[in-house]
Amino acid sequence: MIEKQSALLSITRALGLVFGDIGTSPIYTLTVVFLILKSSPENIIGVLSLIVWTLVALVTVQYAWVAMNLSRRGEGGTIVLKEILGAGLSSRKGTAVVSILSFIGISLLMGDGVITPAISILSAVEGAVLIPGLERLPRTVIVMAAMVIAIVLFAFQRRGTEKVAGAFGPIMALWILFLAGSGLIALLDAPEVLKALAPHEGIRFLLNNGLKGYIVLGEVILCATGGEALYADMGHLGSKPIRQAWGAVFAALVINYLGQGAFLLKHPDARNILFEMIFRYLRVAYIPFLILSIAATVIASQAMISGMFSIVYQGINTRVMPMFKVDYTSQERRSQIYIASVNWFLLFAVLFIMLEFRESSRLAAAYGLAVTGTMTLTGIMMVWIFILKRKPLYIAIAVAVTLVDLMYLGANLFKIPHGGYWSLILATLPLLTIVLYTEGQKKLYRAMDFIPLEDFLLKFNRVYVTSSRIQGSVLFLIKDVKEIPFYITQTMFYHGILYEDNIFVSLLQRDDPYGVTGFFREDLAPGLRLFEIQMGYMEVIDVEEILREAGIEERVVFYGLEDIAAKNIIWKSFAVIKRLTPPFIKFYKFPPKKLHGVLTKVTM
Repeated sequence: MIEKQSALLSITRALGLVFGDIGTSPIYTLTVVFLILKSSPENIIGVLSLIVWTLVALVTVQYAWVAMNLSRRGEGGTIVLKEILGAGLSSRKGTAVVSILSFIGISLLMGDGVITPAISILSAVEGAVLIPGLERLPRTVIVMAAMVIAIVLFAFQRRGTEKVAGAFGPIMALWILFLAGSGLIALLDAPEVLKALAPHEGIRFLLNNGLKGYIVLGEVILCATGGEALYADMGHLGSKPIRQAWGAVFAALVINYLGQGAFLLKHPDARNILFEMIFRYLRVAYIPFLILSIAATVIASQAMISGMFSIVYQGINTRVMPMFKVDYTSQERRSQIYIASVNWFLLFAVLFIMLEFRESSRLAAAYGLAVTGTMTLTGIMMVWIFILKRKPLYIAIAVAVTLVDLMYLGANLFKIPHGGYWSLILATLPLLTIVLYTEGQKKLYRAMDFIPLEDFLLKFNRVYVTSSRIQGSVLFLIKDVKEIPFYITQTMFYHGILYEDNIFVSLLQRDDPYGVTGFFREDLAPGLRLFEIQMGYMEVIDVEEILREAGIEERVVFYGLEDIAAKNIIWKSFAVIKRLTPPFIKFYKFPPKKLHGVLTKVTM
């Protein structure tokens, strides 16, 4: 009994954390499709078939089945695929290609993170025009109402979401039940739409409509937006409850889409299909449904925002993104994080997109390109991994779904002149930041004056014996003990600051997502020790706590700072990023009273 309750709780949590985006896609998917397509019975059946089998191929097969078999300690996502693939490659070129693919994937997800809240909230608020007396509600009022909801949502982030997250699952469960129930009622009115369950109906639609039918795929894919969350959020809940929850969500979505199709067969002039269907069959419950739909879109947006924080934090930990200031919003769960710069950038971008497009149907023109791009990259990386693992069955399945991804990606390319370029622009900003930061760090590292450990130890042993020493322990932060940065030799040998107990602290990233260990390596020399902290790339760590557990009571912590001089505009931009983002020491919450930064001038 307890196990059943625990499983039910996990499934309910999955509904709130994972399925907000894909669970709210019925609000706008069919509406957008039939803005560009005639509402004939053949078209309705064909589109419904495409929707059903898109959910099967891209969400069920690609993510719920194949992708979720690839994990590190139960964790999924683009960075996990990068780590799995990188571990199996020996060539530098292959590793570079994998890095580029992962950078593009991360950037596309972040671009999607802007459009999801905008289209979800805007489409839900648009349902208010069916309320008697609000039929002529000005478009400006609708947009402003959506913007206010977005502002409140993003402003709430700094307080943390842990307290309200418990309500997300039950609300989404109610939303899913409402979708299934309303769809079933409408379906009884025109059961002939059940023909859409046959895949050949979708194929027939594509063959009969040629190029126009292919372009329609660019709107059909909206039914699968958020499908990548099944894999990306796997580490929060585990694969089993997500797969079980997806079974229920899939059934509800299919029933609702079929119900919308049945309603459209009877009312081919319908425009806002889901809301008009509810208004027609469940008029007494329309206002509660409208409120529920807004709540569901807020939950979908919240999941995307939290996902953006997690992606950026993973990027910081894996050293592909600058060290943005991170705050922790929960004392119990350090995974509850808030990144102010990311939050306000997302809000600004969401508000801009709402003002730019003003209607969810127009915004759909910018939606889908980033999603299909991410799905395609995931498919390519999965094929590559299964080739390395020599699993022919999985290779065949991964190749098949990747070809489907490419088909949808090609259809979405037609959106570029009609607003799809915003999707690319939004993804380009984080991509440029990642490339600039990673390449800048490499060039900065080459420009730094490092001393080989052997040469350093020769001088240290001589100075340690002959010089007076300060009582107590001192910490020096380093990246790689084999190469000693100039700031340490500057502090010890030029300024004569030498303690009795000198400890190098090195933070090393592990290939797996979780796990933290801190331990002393073998002493480097009398009076010189090495303390190593190894951590998974998704860990949110407290360095000070790890040091205390190891019995280290330092008097001072020295760390290096770079004063970058650059003539090239590219490296000047990198220098600006370095100045605007917190140094390494602040990111890991070292005790501020003990910190001493040592400045090194570097020319790039």
